Amino acid sequence: MDKVEIYTDGSCLCNPGPGGWAAILVCRGKERLISGGEAETTNNRMELLGAISAFEALKRPCDVAFCSDSKYVIDGLSKNWAKMWRANGWRKSDNKPALNVELWDRLLTAIEPHKIEYIWIKGHAGHPYNERCDETARSEAMKFQKEEN
Repeated sequence: MDKVEIYTDGSCLCNPGPGGWAAILVCRGKERLISGGEAETTNNRMELLGAISAFEALKRPCDVAFCSDSKYVIDGLSKNWAKMWRANGWRKSDNKPALNVELWDRLLTAIEPHKIEYIWIKGHAGHPYNERCDETARSEAMKFQKEEN
């Protein structure tokens, strides 16, 4: 099983507003950067899309170290909150509806074949891959801001 490190970040210039996401996949000493964005979105949606895009880029089951500065994504997966929401008809423990259901469902499907270690990284703390993802995600978001002006 290939060992892969995944670093992701999402950004939103206004929340909601133009947003971007980025992911860096590191395997066998090689790096792959992927990114994208949307004109009208939220930060949490961009965090989720970064993770989804990274896991969907994997072609076979891998041993993954998944690193993100998003507690929303890390806790949603590592504490099995998203699985519980899905099992409960996409309702949280307080019976309120879960948000971003289609993205959580897509992410749960994408992570299924992999062995994953979840690692929360403090954002804006100088971690090289996290900083690069942050810069790329912000650049993606700015592309949509420029189109609006």
